[in-house]
Amino acid sequence: MNTIPAQEIKRRGIAAVDDCIAKGDLHVIRNNQPQYVVLSEDRYQALLEAEDEAYTARVLASLEDLRAGRVQRGTAAELLKELGMEG
Repeated sequence: MNTIPAQEIKRRGIAAVDDCIAKGDLHVIRNNQPQYVVLSEDRYQALLEAEDEAYTARVLASLEDLRAGRVQRGTAAELLKELGMEG
């Protein structure tokens, strides 16, 4: 894990991040725990794109389930009863 203490950023400023970010995603440690992650712009855009692609894939799979008749309609109460969780 590529890490930097928050104190180092406070002391050196963004230059401390610049030195580390070339090695990959940077975890900022505060109170001995990872608190933040700093990403390059390219990495951030790649994550957004992957998230969008995953969302599209989930919607397409749901539509396919609907077309194939693998979807049941009902109420929340009916679902709870079916799962044995009715109160």
